[in-house]
Amino acid sequence: MGPEGKTLLNIIILGFGFMFMFTAFQTCGNIEQTVIKSFNSTEFHGSGYTSMAIIYGVFSASNLIAPSVVAVIGPQLSMFFSGLVYSGYIAMFIHPYTWSFYTASVVVGIAAAILWTAQGNLLTINSTDATIGRNSGIFWALLQFSLFFGNMYIYFAWHGHVHISDKDRQTVFISLTVISLVGSFLFFLIQKPEPEATPSEASESLLQTESTESASIVVATPGLGSQALDAFKKALQLSVTKEMLLLSISIAYTGLELTFYSGVYGTCIGAMTQFGDDAKSLIGLSGIFIGLGEILGGGVFGMLNKCNRFGRNPVVLLGLITHFVAFYLIFLNIASDAPIATEEGTHLQAYITPSVEVALLCSFLLGLGDSCFNTQLLSIVGFMFREDSAPAFAVFKFVQSITAALAFFYSNYLLLHWQLLIMVVVGFLGTLSFFVAEWVVVSSRRDTDYDSI
Repeated sequence: MGPEGKTLLNIIILGFGFMFMFTAFQTCGNIEQTVIKSFNSTEFHGSGYTSMAIIYGVFSASNLIAPSVVAVIGPQLSMFFSGLVYSGYIAMFIHPYTWSFYTASVVVGIAAAILWTAQGNLLTINSTDATIGRNSGIFWALLQFSLFFGNMYIYFAWHGHVHISDKDRQTVFISLTVISLVGSFLFFLIQKPEPEATPSEASESLLQTESTESASIVVATPGLGSQALDAFKKALQLSVTKEMLLLSISIAYTGLELTFYSGVYGTCIGAMTQFGDDAKSLIGLSGIFIGLGEILGGGVFGMLNKCNRFGRNPVVLLGLITHFVAFYLIFLNIASDAPIATEEGTHLQAYITPSVEVALLCSFLLGLGDSCFNTQLLSIVGFMFREDSAPAFAVFKFVQSITAALAFFYSNYLLLHWQLLIMVVVGFLGTLSFFVAEWVVVSSRRDTDYDSI
């Protein structure tokens, strides 16, 4: 297999590893607030929204050290050990305790920062300027298959269930734990790219502590402390560059809507008593439609490269329009107190007669719009900061996770229409800032092969 074929295979393996891991974790995040409301134990007093706020808050802070960790042990081992932590968080729901729930939330926040920094680094070192857009789309589409498979299982397992029993919960989370572990071990199949396929010596240096077989124990060598410190300093420097500041608003928006589609919206659907006894199972069906939108967007705007000659701006604009349509329909179709309703659900009337079909259409539109934003952000960050991919993606995840943490926190208190309004304002500003960042790239690199991205 040639160097180009090997790097493409690495991207596919990376995508499949994340697909298995997040089949478990995203399904967990989608259902955990509903599951917690159904706990029979009176000793448990946790909140799914609060847990996610802790995860993303710690995630945000940990991005400051994540480049150093990736620099020392390499991206492959970083993803493997982070994956084990994700599996531990999911397994905690088999026999949950309040202390273990929140402790696991803190630990998985640290692991998430390391995982996503390593992912961005591996995506970049296995891509060229000509393939970064394609590879971003391949990775994103494979990742979002996780929404399809995990939520399909939830739909069939919980069909007709008004209350989630302890046995139902344990069966689901044992299965999700095993699936997550499979994804973690898949990372060992990723091979070190050939020198000619590696886009920069700076990115290449992050792999020097890994063995070519990717299974050996990393032994500390002279200079690792300096390497870690350099990665930390670089992340701080990149965070205040003009390009990253411009992108930070659109990145922040992806954090807000990540919170909404991965946790809040499913809870809203499950709380709608007007949807009948199948409302709980509709959480899984909603996740499937979100996944379909994500997969379609990743395929069309990444793998097929249909919009390359027009740049990234039209794709981001399409994402904004798609989300605004979804937000308007959700505002009309879902009761305002649905995000904070009790297990019994909400009996408030929406502005229109609640429709399952409209709710699922909105799920699809949320996924499609999210893929538009994320594929283009992955592409532009990998393109603009090729020489410093690990620190750049650490800053990316720092901004995204801190806004996600904030959104999960206010989701405990704000009615639906206020949450939608916040996303509309930030989404509009984020799209404008992305346009400016894209124009900066075009004007500063007119002599490159930018049009081929």
